[in-house]
Amino acid sequence: MQVLVRDNNVEQALRVLKKKLQREGVFREMKARASYEKPSEKRAREKAEAIRRTRKLARKKALKEGVVARKH
Repeated sequence: MQVLVRDNNVEQALRVLKKKLQREGVFREMKARASYEKPSEKRAREKAEAIRRTRKLARKKALKEGVVARKH
């Protein structure tokens, strides 16, 4: 991964790097690897993530079809 520093603006480059790492899921993976996760906890987390993904997809589909009004 590479971030360019323009005009010696290191703060902006750090923000860009942090955003890229966030998008890649590096922080989430670091947190997951920091401690042991019991198999039952892993199953529960993965199930919750799957439900969240499914609901998000359904919400996007409903918005696209015009079933649900958008919030402003």
